[in-house]
Amino acid sequence: MSKAGGGRGCGSSVPQRAPWSLVAATAAFCLVSATSVWTAGAAPMSREERQKLGNQVLEMFDHAYGNYMEHAYPADELMPLTCRGRVRGQEPSRGDVDDALGKFSLTLIDSLDTLVVLNKTKEFEDAVRKVLRDVNLDNDVVVSVFETNIRVLGGLLGGHSLAIMLKEKGEYMQWYNDELLQMAKQLGYKLLPAFNTTSGLPYPRINLKFGVRKPEARTGTETDTCTACAGTLILEFAALSRFTGATIFEEYARKALDFLWEKRQRSSNLVGVTINIHTGDWVRKDSGVGAGIDSYYEYLLKAYVLLGDDSFLERFNTHYDAIMRYISQPPLLLDVHIHKPMLNARTWMDALLAFFPGLQVLKGDIRPAIETHEMLYQVIKKHNFLPEAFTTDFRVHWAQHPLRPEFAESTYFLYKATGDPYYLEVGKTLIENLNKYARVPCGFAAMKDVRTGSHEDRMDSFFLAEMFKYLYLLFADKEDIIFDIEDYIFTTEAHLLPLWLSTTNQSISKKNTTSEYTELDDSNFDWSCPNTQILFPNDPLYAQSIREPLKNVVDKSCPRGIIRVREESFRSGAKPPLRARDFMATNPEHLEILKKMGVSLIHLKDGRVQLVQHAIQAASSIDAEDGLRFMQEMIELSSQQQKEQQLPPRAVQIVSHPFFGRVVLTAGPAQFGLDLSKHKETRGFVASSKPYNGCSELTNPEAVMGKIALIQRGQCMFAEKARHIQNAGAIGGIVIDDNEGSSSDTAPLFQMAGDGKDTDDIKIPMLFLFSKEGSIILDAIREYEEVEVLLSDKAKDRDPEMENEDQPSSENDSLNQSAEQITSSSQEVDLVDQKSPEESSLNSQPESLSPADTDKAASVSPSEQISNPMENHEITSLDGECTDLDNQLQEQSETEEDSNPNVSWGKKVQPIDSILADWNEDIEAFEMMEKDEL
Repeated sequence: MSKAGGGRGCGSSVPQRAPWSLVAATAAFCLVSATSVWTAGAAPMSREERQKLGNQVLEMFDHAYGNYMEHAYPADELMPLTCRGRVRGQEPSRGDVDDALGKFSLTLIDSLDTLVVLNKTKEFEDAVRKVLRDVNLDNDVVVSVFETNIRVLGGLLGGHSLAIMLKEKGEYMQWYNDELLQMAKQLGYKLLPAFNTTSGLPYPRINLKFGVRKPEARTGTETDTCTACAGTLILEFAALSRFTGATIFEEYARKALDFLWEKRQRSSNLVGVTINIHTGDWVRKDSGVGAGIDSYYEYLLKAYVLLGDDSFLERFNTHYDAIMRYISQPPLLLDVHIHKPMLNARTWMDALLAFFPGLQVLKGDIRPAIETHEMLYQVIKKHNFLPEAFTTDFRVHWAQHPLRPEFAESTYFLYKATGDPYYLEVGKTLIENLNKYARVPCGFAAMKDVRTGSHEDRMDSFFLAEMFKYLYLLFADKEDIIFDIEDYIFTTEAHLLPLWLSTTNQSISKKNTTSEYTELDDSNFDWSCPNTQILFPNDPLYAQSIREPLKNVVDKSCPRGIIRVREESFRSGAKPPLRARDFMATNPEHLEILKKMGVSLIHLKDGRVQLVQHAIQAASSIDAEDGLRFMQEMIELSSQQQKEQQLPPRAVQIVSHPFFGRVVLTAGPAQFGLDLSKHKETRGFVASSKPYNGCSELTNPEAVMGKIALIQRGQCMFAEKARHIQNAGAIGGIVIDDNEGSSSDTAPLFQMAGDGKDTDDIKIPMLFLFSKEGSIILDAIREYEEVEVLLSDKAKDRDPEMENEDQPSSENDSLNQSAEQITSSSQEVDLVDQKSPEESSLNSQPESLSPADTDKAASVSPSEQISNPMENHEITSLDGECTDLDNQLQEQSETEEDSNPNVSWGKKVQPIDSILADWNEDIEAFEMMEKDEL
């Protein structure tokens, strides 16, 4: 996203064909004029410290880029744990994620303009030569049209833009003759067949060699695409047309945008997540600002910036008004249904929405940008990174973090808009966390689980294209950059396109089709440019005053005022609210009370009952609070037994030379033995037990004495294995799956349960690893003999002194792996260490084994499922004390399985049609939601 983007968004009064210099000038005013206001109100970071942090960013980029070039190039991406390149077809498929890989040296192309921004002009010149010499765009591979456009086409155009700038300066790139532009044009023509649909929306995938419809293409059968996939093309395609004079590219991208605008939901002015490319019907009718839609909104505003077409700004403002009316619930941004925008579609947010505060800065709506950014920052401070998804009460929903740059992007724009040094401190925190938790010998590794600190063998190209660019610009002064950044706009992949393209090759008809569809409200344009006289009226602490109430929003959420109101109503003779323990699903009066509290009751097809609470549908604010408290109490009842059985994931961290804590494996816990969450971690060298299955008295007690014993799964109960190694003097145990090739990538992790007897005699910690993860430790033993590990509830900080002594070797690099994330909804509880045929299938409900049955798993019978989509993150109990949701809900389950006898409605509940008659629309909507996945 572009710093210049806020300029051309200063209002509709700027002429459509305004000179690019005027556009740049207004851009500078919109985002920089507030800076001087802040210097008087906040202690600025010294020039020396900013330079130090900027140099640190440069070193981090060198570490990532250098390792890619050394260990991965010409492959598309680096695998930083194993120090090798990721080549499509040579690694296990990761599904849609691999559609970004096209055997075209993706990371190198994506990094081209980053090299120039970071003043690495010589490296840029060398990189361009490598691209021209080595990259082939005619590969027989199916790629994502969206990803190829923003990463490869955008990367080539960004590289070309800065190459011609450097050539004009006269020192570098004197040999350059538009070669990158010619490659971009070649790629553009390869993408055009994707637009061969009746709607003009492109197919989501295309074969670089054979196109779409040919039999050899292995694509062209798709019917759906995401809104962002079809609506994030205009900048790159229009720039290609303006650079080359070939208007066809801009025409195709405009047609796709026009179609999406026409198909918006007219009453709400929102768009859905996925759309049928042939019929234009919305396939997924939920709407938000995160994954699937995000950059569609971004490109409407930036198309106005780059192309000077007022219709794009009008469309953006119309959508923005709808977003702020329905989706924005400060500081939250929650998805809604386009046909019923007052109804929330989910109770969690995804990490991609972190770009939105930056877009709000460009729009000029500073206050909500500050609020949402601060909420996201509080989540980051709790988990070190922004989880891929988190709930409305800030629990982890999806624990991965692939080193996304969107939060850094918004931090940069907020700093440029406000000049508040607070955002420099935020950027400093991002740098520290990346170095502390994600840095590995061969680059930076994505986080598999932000809770345990485990890694994934992945370093996406966008990490180099965006993260380092925004972080460097955050700390850089104008003189630190060799060109004027105000003359360029950032694409969604942070590639730079020159603003002078707005007056170049303008052969595209600019018919304003917006007013054909909607009557615009002038108020949509009130905040097209931030007016510092209004935003900061004699108050240099404006941003701080907005942030302050959100400082504890993640950890403390307990409104008190409503308690006093409720207590007063009790004294006046009003009935006390319905308590979860008293609720009866067959009682019509109780169901009527639920409706008044905004709680809907839904009978699922499998006989379970689902409760959904919408505060906005409650009869009053007090009823809404009662509904939230009722839902909380119901969740407590349903999760009471699960809390005794389900445990969070644990970590096995290899701390000896040459690993020094860089390798973190996510392990399954045991329901017996030392609880690592309550006691200090266990550290020791590992040794294999004999017999390896640990099912009898050990014959090598001297080998495991004082060490952590490795034992193989199978032939007896886990508790029995634990007793044998404990009797031999082991200080801990790691059970390794005997199913060769098993991995947390393809199966849920186990919880090891006891044997149905008293297991209080087991005092040592026990953890479980699948074969793939266990082999990392076994391979390390074969290579280095002495291997020390740390068993803990989560990964610990590394020892800097030990790391300084580290000399990474290829053998060490080959052993680096990461474990798969554990989700509570897919944990498998094993009581007896025996496998059954059922274990090969994934079960979303917890499983356990009977103590008397050593062969067959007995699945827990379906029970009540309770969902709590809270519009308000503040939960209040009746007595006015805050309730800690982290101790009541597993962090990643959207629903809770209830086995408490006091809440035993289940299949015995009879539908009460007369009471539920007016809830049919809600029920239908949530049945649709059950089928939807992000």
